[in-house]
Amino acid sequence: MKIRVESLHDGALRRIVLDAPKGNVLDAEMVAQLDAAFTDAGRAPGCKALLLAAEGRHFSFGASVEEHLPESVAGMLGGFHQMFLTLASTHLPVVAAVRGQCLGGGLELAAFCQRLVAAPDAQLGQPEIVLGVIAPVASIVLPERVGRAVADDLLTSGRSLGAAEALRVGLVDEVADDPEAAALAWIERHLLPRSASSLRYAVHAARLDFDERFAHRIDQLTHLYLDGLMSTSDAVEGIRAFVEKRAPRWSDA
Repeated sequence: MKIRVESLHDGALRRIVLDAPKGNVLDAEMVAQLDAAFTDAGRAPGCKALLLAAEGRHFSFGASVEEHLPESVAGMLGGFHQMFLTLASTHLPVVAAVRGQCLGGGLELAAFCQRLVAAPDAQLGQPEIVLGVIAPVASIVLPERVGRAVADDLLTSGRSLGAAEALRVGLVDEVADDPEAAALAWIERHLLPRSASSLRYAVHAARLDFDERFAHRIDQLTHLYLDGLMSTSDAVEGIRAFVEKRAPRWSDA
Protein backbone atom coordinates (compact mmCIF):
# COMPACT_ATOMS: atom_id res chain seq x y z
CA MET A 1 0.00 0.00 0.00
CA LYS A 2 1.19 3.51 -0.85
CA ILE A 3 -1.17 5.21 1.58
CA ARG A 4 -2.19 4.67 5.19
CA VAL A 5 -5.68 5.29 6.49
CA GLU A 6 -6.38 5.74 10.19
CA SER A 7 -9.72 6.23 11.89
CA LEU A 8 -9.54 8.72 14.76
CA HIS A 9 -12.02 10.13 17.27
CA ASP A 10 -14.26 7.05 17.09
CA GLY A 11 -14.47 7.29 13.32
CA ALA A 12 -15.27 11.00 13.14
CA LEU A 13 -11.93 11.74 11.47
CA ARG A 14 -10.07 9.85 8.76
CA ARG A 15 -6.33 10.51 8.59
CA ILE A 16 -5.07 9.65 5.11
CA VAL A 17 -1.30 9.59 4.72
CA LEU A 18 0.68 9.50 1.46
CA ASP A 19 3.23 6.82 2.30
CA ALA A 20 5.72 6.43 -0.53
CA PRO A 21 8.63 8.71 0.45
CA LYS A 22 10.76 10.42 -0.45
CA GLY A 23 8.61 11.93 -3.17
CA ASN A 24 5.17 10.45 -2.42
CA VAL A 25 4.63 10.40 -6.18
CA LEU A 26 0.97 10.25 -7.15
CA ASP A 27 1.26 7.37 -9.59
CA ALA A 28 -1.71 5.31 -10.79
CA GLU A 29 -1.41 2.89 -7.88
CA MET A 30 -1.47 5.60 -5.23
CA VAL A 31 -4.26 7.49 -7.00
CA ALA A 32 -6.42 4.33 -7.08
CA GLN A 33 -5.80 3.78 -3.37
CA LEU A 34 -6.71 7.39 -2.58
CA ASP A 35 -9.87 7.11 -4.66
CA ALA A 36 -10.87 4.00 -2.72
CA ALA A 37 -10.10 5.69 0.61
CA PHE A 38 -12.22 8.72 -0.33
CA THR A 39 -15.07 6.47 -1.44
CA ASP A 40 -14.95 4.54 1.83
CA ALA A 41 -14.91 7.73 3.92
CA GLY A 42 -17.85 9.11 2.00
CA ARG A 43 -19.86 5.99 2.82
CA ALA A 44 -19.13 6.21 6.57
CA PRO A 45 -22.03 8.19 8.06
CA GLY A 46 -20.15 9.12 11.22
CA CYS A 47 -17.14 10.57 9.40
CA LYS A 48 -16.95 14.34 9.79
CA ALA A 49 -13.63 15.30 8.16
CA LEU A 50 -10.53 14.11 6.35
CA LEU A 51 -6.96 15.01 7.24
CA LEU A 52 -4.42 14.59 4.41
CA ALA A 53 -0.79 14.25 5.43
CA ALA A 54 2.38 12.65 4.10
CA GLU A 55 5.22 10.49 5.35
CA GLY A 56 8.76 11.85 5.05
CA ARG A 57 10.15 15.31 4.40
CA HIS A 58 7.94 16.14 1.42
CA PHE A 59 4.21 16.16 0.82
CA SER A 60 4.45 15.13 -2.84
CA PHE A 61 6.60 15.73 -5.89
CA GLY A 62 3.42 15.38 -7.97
CA ALA A 63 2.02 12.89 -10.45
CA SER A 64 4.23 10.30 -12.13
CA VAL A 65 6.01 11.96 -15.06
CA GLU A 66 6.55 8.60 -16.74
CA GLU A 67 2.78 8.05 -16.83
CA HIS A 68 2.46 11.26 -18.88
CA LEU A 69 4.07 9.55 -21.90
CA PRO A 70 1.71 9.12 -24.91
CA GLU A 71 1.08 5.41 -24.31
CA SER A 72 -0.21 5.92 -20.76
CA VAL A 73 -1.36 9.54 -20.44
CA ALA A 74 -5.05 8.93 -21.18
CA GLY A 75 -5.38 6.33 -18.45
CA MET A 76 -3.35 8.42 -16.05
CA LEU A 77 -5.49 11.53 -16.54
CA GLY A 78 -8.72 9.56 -16.31
CA GLY A 79 -7.83 8.04 -12.95
CA PHE A 80 -6.31 11.23 -11.57
CA HIS A 81 -9.29 13.39 -12.45
CA GLN A 82 -11.75 10.79 -11.18
CA MET A 83 -10.02 10.93 -7.79
CA PHE A 84 -11.00 14.61 -7.47
CA LEU A 85 -14.57 13.92 -8.53
CA THR A 86 -14.75 11.18 -5.91
CA LEU A 87 -13.35 13.46 -3.23
CA ALA A 88 -15.87 16.17 -4.12
CA SER A 89 -18.73 13.67 -4.00
CA THR A 90 -18.01 12.83 -0.35
CA HIS A 91 -19.08 16.36 0.69
CA LEU A 92 -16.57 16.07 3.54
CA PRO A 93 -14.40 18.98 4.71
CA VAL A 94 -10.76 18.17 4.01
CA VAL A 95 -7.67 19.71 5.59
CA ALA A 96 -4.19 19.18 4.12
CA ALA A 97 -0.97 19.35 6.15
CA VAL A 98 2.00 20.13 3.90
CA ARG A 99 5.74 20.22 4.44
CA GLY A 100 8.67 20.28 2.03
CA GLN A 101 7.93 20.03 -1.66
CA CYS A 102 4.27 20.19 -2.67
CA LEU A 103 4.36 20.26 -6.44
CA GLY A 104 2.26 19.51 -9.50
CA GLY A 105 -0.43 16.97 -8.73
CA GLY A 106 0.51 17.19 -5.06
CA LEU A 107 -0.41 20.87 -4.97
CA GLU A 108 -3.55 20.19 -6.98
CA LEU A 109 -4.64 17.74 -4.27
CA ALA A 110 -3.73 20.07 -1.40
CA ALA A 111 -5.30 23.15 -3.02
CA PHE A 112 -8.53 21.22 -3.66
CA CYS A 113 -8.98 20.87 0.11
CA GLN A 114 -11.03 23.32 2.15
CA ARG A 115 -8.00 24.24 4.29
CA LEU A 116 -4.25 24.02 3.66
CA VAL A 117 -1.73 24.24 6.50
CA ALA A 118 1.96 24.43 5.57
CA ALA A 119 5.29 24.20 7.35
CA PRO A 120 7.68 27.16 7.07
CA ASP A 121 9.91 25.09 4.75
CA ALA A 122 7.12 24.25 2.31
CA GLN A 123 7.57 24.98 -1.38
CA LEU A 124 4.39 24.98 -3.44
CA GLY A 125 4.22 25.13 -7.22
CA GLN A 126 2.84 23.90 -10.53
CA PRO A 127 5.95 23.10 -12.60
CA GLU A 128 4.10 21.30 -15.40
CA ILE A 129 4.90 24.04 -17.91
CA VAL A 130 8.62 23.39 -17.38
CA LEU A 131 7.98 19.95 -18.89
CA GLY A 132 5.91 21.39 -21.73
CA VAL A 133 2.55 20.26 -20.34
CA ILE A 134 -0.33 21.79 -18.37
CA ALA A 135 -2.10 21.27 -15.04
CA PRO A 136 -5.83 20.76 -15.69
CA VAL A 137 -6.99 20.53 -12.07
CA ALA A 138 -4.90 23.51 -10.99
CA SER A 139 -6.22 25.51 -13.94
CA ILE A 140 -9.65 25.26 -12.31
CA VAL A 141 -8.75 25.29 -8.61
CA LEU A 142 -6.03 27.93 -8.36
CA PRO A 143 -8.12 30.87 -9.66
CA GLU A 144 -10.70 29.97 -7.01
CA ARG A 145 -8.06 30.07 -4.28
CA VAL A 146 -5.71 32.85 -5.24
CA GLY A 147 -7.41 34.82 -8.04
CA ARG A 148 -6.71 34.96 -11.73
CA ALA A 149 -3.46 36.95 -11.67
CA VAL A 150 -1.62 34.73 -9.19
CA ALA A 151 -3.00 31.58 -10.81
CA ASP A 152 -1.81 32.75 -14.23
CA ASP A 153 1.62 33.44 -12.75
CA LEU A 154 1.98 29.98 -11.22
CA LEU A 155 0.54 28.11 -14.19
CA THR A 156 2.64 29.86 -16.85
CA SER A 157 5.93 30.43 -15.00
CA GLY A 158 6.12 27.10 -13.18
CA ARG A 159 7.74 28.82 -10.22
CA SER A 160 7.28 27.71 -6.62
CA LEU A 161 6.19 29.81 -3.67
CA GLY A 162 7.64 29.59 -0.19
CA ALA A 163 5.20 29.22 2.68
CA ALA A 164 5.24 32.94 3.60
CA GLU A 165 4.40 34.08 0.06
CA ALA A 166 1.83 31.32 -0.31
CA LEU A 167 0.15 32.53 2.88
CA ARG A 168 0.19 36.13 1.64
CA VAL A 169 -1.54 35.30 -1.65
CA GLY A 170 -4.07 32.95 -0.05
CA LEU A 171 -2.77 29.64 -1.37
CA VAL A 172 -2.03 28.59 2.22
CA ASP A 173 -4.40 29.25 5.12
CA GLU A 174 -1.93 28.82 7.99
CA VAL A 175 1.81 28.36 8.48
CA ALA A 176 2.87 26.24 11.45
CA ASP A 177 6.07 24.52 12.55
CA ASP A 178 4.08 21.28 12.86
CA PRO A 179 1.42 21.59 10.16
CA GLU A 180 -0.26 18.29 10.95
CA ALA A 181 -0.65 19.15 14.64
CA ALA A 182 -2.05 22.55 13.67
CA ALA A 183 -4.43 20.98 11.15
CA LEU A 184 -5.61 18.45 13.71
CA ALA A 185 -6.16 21.16 16.32
CA TRP A 186 -8.26 23.17 13.85
CA ILE A 187 -10.34 20.11 12.98
CA GLU A 188 -10.87 19.24 16.63
CA ARG A 189 -11.93 22.78 17.47
CA HIS A 190 -14.05 23.67 14.46
CA LEU A 191 -15.33 20.45 12.84
CA LEU A 192 -15.57 17.56 15.29
CA PRO A 193 -18.12 19.31 17.57
CA ARG A 194 -20.51 19.61 14.60
CA SER A 195 -23.13 17.21 13.28
CA ALA A 196 -21.69 14.81 10.69
CA SER A 197 -24.78 15.02 8.49
CA SER A 198 -25.05 18.80 8.77
CA LEU A 199 -21.37 19.23 7.89
CA ARG A 200 -21.90 17.33 4.66
CA TYR A 201 -24.86 19.49 3.75
CA ALA A 202 -22.77 22.58 4.56
CA VAL A 203 -19.94 21.44 2.30
CA HIS A 204 -22.40 20.46 -0.44
CA ALA A 205 -24.04 23.88 -0.28
CA ALA A 206 -20.79 25.84 -0.11
CA ARG A 207 -19.28 23.99 -3.07
CA LEU A 208 -22.34 23.23 -5.17
CA ASP A 209 -21.53 25.76 -7.88
CA PHE A 210 -17.81 24.96 -7.84
CA ASP A 211 -18.36 21.18 -7.97
CA GLU A 212 -20.68 21.52 -10.97
CA ARG A 213 -18.24 23.77 -12.79
CA PHE A 214 -15.31 21.53 -11.90
CA ALA A 215 -16.99 18.42 -13.31
CA HIS A 216 -17.78 20.24 -16.56
CA ARG A 217 -14.44 21.95 -16.97
CA ILE A 218 -12.27 18.98 -16.05
CA ASP A 219 -13.90 17.07 -18.89
CA GLN A 220 -13.15 19.97 -21.27
CA LEU A 221 -9.55 20.22 -20.08
CA THR A 222 -9.02 16.47 -20.41
CA HIS A 223 -9.96 16.75 -24.09
CA LEU A 224 -7.75 19.82 -24.48
CA TYR A 225 -4.85 17.90 -22.96
CA LEU A 226 -5.26 14.67 -24.92
CA ASP A 227 -6.53 15.98 -28.27
CA GLY A 228 -4.67 19.29 -28.35
CA LEU A 229 -1.57 19.44 -26.18
CA MET A 230 -0.47 15.83 -26.73
CA SER A 231 -0.61 16.31 -30.50
CA THR A 232 2.26 18.80 -30.22
CA SER A 233 5.84 17.62 -30.44
CA ASP A 234 6.99 19.78 -27.52
CA ALA A 235 4.64 18.18 -24.97
CA VAL A 236 6.05 14.75 -25.77
CA GLU A 237 9.61 16.11 -25.94
CA GLY A 238 9.33 17.73 -22.50
CA ILE A 239 8.16 14.53 -20.85
CA ARG A 240 10.73 12.37 -22.65
CA ALA A 241 13.52 14.80 -21.76
CA PHE A 242 12.62 14.60 -18.07
CA VAL A 243 12.51 10.80 -18.15
CA GLU A 244 15.83 10.69 -20.00
CA LYS A 245 17.35 13.26 -17.59
CA ARG A 246 18.34 15.78 -20.26
CA ALA A 247 17.40 19.31 -21.26
CA PRO A 248 14.40 19.52 -23.61
CA ARG A 249 14.97 20.50 -27.21
CA TRP A 250 11.93 22.65 -28.00
CA SER A 251 10.69 22.96 -31.56
CA ASP A 252 7.99 25.47 -30.48
CA ALA A 253 5.42 23.27 -32.17
